[in-house]
Amino acid sequence: MIDGLRPYPEYKESGQVWLGKIPEHWELPRLGAVLRERGETNESRQVKQVLSVLKDIGVIPYEEKGNVGNKKSEDIGRYKVVRPNDIVVNSMNVIIGSVGLSRYTGCLSPVYYVLTHRSSEDEPQFLNAVFQTKHFQKSLIRIGKGILAHRMRIPMELLKCEPFPLPPGDEQSAIVKFLDQTTRKLNRTIRTKQKVIALLNEQKQVIIHHAVTRGLDPNVPLKPSSIPWPGDVPKHWNLWPLKRLLKKMDYGTSLNLGREGKIRILTMGHIQDGEIVLPEHGSLDEVPLGLCLEENDLLFNRTNSPALVGKVGLFRGTVEDNITFASYLVRLRTRPEHSPFWLNYLLNSVRFWAYARSHALLSLHQANLNSTRYGQMILPIPPKSEQDQIAEYIFQQEGEIRHVIGSKKKEIDLLQEFRTRLIADVVTGKLDVREAARRIPDETEVADFEVEKVELSNGSDNFDSPGLTGRNELDEIDSNISKYGTGA
Repeated sequence: MIDGLRPYPEYKESGQVWLGKIPEHWELPRLGAVLRERGETNESRQVKQVLSVLKDIGVIPYEEKGNVGNKKSEDIGRYKVVRPNDIVVNSMNVIIGSVGLSRYTGCLSPVYYVLTHRSSEDEPQFLNAVFQTKHFQKSLIRIGKGILAHRMRIPMELLKCEPFPLPPGDEQSAIVKFLDQTTRKLNRTIRTKQKVIALLNEQKQVIIHHAVTRGLDPNVPLKPSSIPWPGDVPKHWNLWPLKRLLKKMDYGTSLNLGREGKIRILTMGHIQDGEIVLPEHGSLDEVPLGLCLEENDLLFNRTNSPALVGKVGLFRGTVEDNITFASYLVRLRTRPEHSPFWLNYLLNSVRFWAYARSHALLSLHQANLNSTRYGQMILPIPPKSEQDQIAEYIFQQEGEIRHVIGSKKKEIDLLQEFRTRLIADVVTGKLDVREAARRIPDETEVADFEVEKVELSNGSDNFDSPGLTGRNELDEIDSNISKYGTGA
C-alpha cells in the first residue's frame, strides 16, 4: 500500500510552521485565490434540507446528528445554501475539526462558511483533505478571535489570506486516487476490528445474562419466574423485590458545585461499564452527613436520556476517599447477606436494563426511573454462596474479554493515527504518491476519502459492514504501519 513511497526530489521552504517544506513545483497561493464563498442565501426558502457539520465527521443531514449541538432555527430563510463539493467550515469550531466536504444540496446556519473551488482543475476532495489536517486546523488559532481556544471565531477576511499548498490539477487527482484506495483499506480494517469488539461485548452480555438468571449448574431444575426478562430460573432461587436486598437507598447531594474542595462528586458520566471512574479534582467543601460513598456501594442513574437511564456502577474505594454523588444518582447499599458484585452484574445485564428502562417515565428527551419503582422490581435471588460463585465466574470471563477488547481498541487507535498521519503527509507533499496512483486500476465510483469516525460504543454495531477484510490485507496493513510508524 505504501511500499516504495518516497519524498519528492526537490523541496522549497513554505514559510509556514505547520506546513514546512513543500515540493518545488507546488504553488502556495492564498486560500482566497483557491476557494471563494458561495454567497448563495436561502431567502426564497427554495432549499428545504437542513445540514449540519460535526467534528471529525463532516457534513450530514441535520436529522442524523441526534441530540447534540445547537438546534436549527425555525427561520431557514436566513440560512446559507450548500451545494455538492462545497467545503463547509464552522467558523467557531474549525480549529477542533468541524469542517467537511458536502455531498448534499442543503442549507445551514450563517455561522458556517460555504466555500467552493474557483478553478475546474482543482479537486474538491484534495482541497478538503488539506482542511482535515490537524496541523492546519490548529495553525488557525493564531488568527482566531475569542478567549477559549476551542471556540475561537476565525474571521473570513483572515482565513482567505492563509497560504494554501496546491499541486497541479493532475497531481491532485493522483493524490485523491491514492488516498481513496488506501483509506478504504484502512477503514475496512477498522470496521472489522470494530465488529470483533461488538461481538465480544455481545458474548459478554450472554455470559452475564445466563449466569444471573440460570446460575452455573446446567442441570439445575427450573421454575417459571413470571418475570418477563429472565424467564425460567433455578427452582431453589427466591423471587424478591430489589429493595429487600438493600440496607438503604439514598439520593445524592443537590449542593451547587464549587471551584475547588476536598470532596469529589460523581455524576452520571463517571459510571462506565459497571464501574465508577473517579474524578481527579474535588469541588465541594462539605456534604450532608452520610453521603460519602463506602466500599462496594452501588450507584444507580435514575434520570437521563432513555438510552442511559438505569446505568449502575460499583464503587471500589473507601469512605476515606471523600467521594459523594449528584442528586440524579441513587446509592444502593446491599445487606451483608447479599453480594454487591453479583448484584452489579445483574442490574447491568442488558435484558434487565431494558426491562427497567421500560418502566421509566418519559418526557421529550428525558427518562426518569424513581427509586421507589426501581426498588419494587422483582429479581431472581440465589443463595449468598451462589451469588459469590456467579460473581467470581463472570469476573474471570469478563476479564478475558476485556483484555481482547482492549487490544483491539489499541489496534484501532494505531490505525487511526496511521491514517491521519498518512493523509497529512500526502496532502502536504511529504510523500510522492504519483507512481503509486498510476498503478491503481481506475474505478467507476466517485473517490471519497473523507475520514470517517468509527465509534467504539459499548456493544453497538453501528457501522456498515462490507464483509470481513481478508487476512492478507490485514497483514499488509499491520506491516505498513510498522514500517511507516505513527509518530508525529
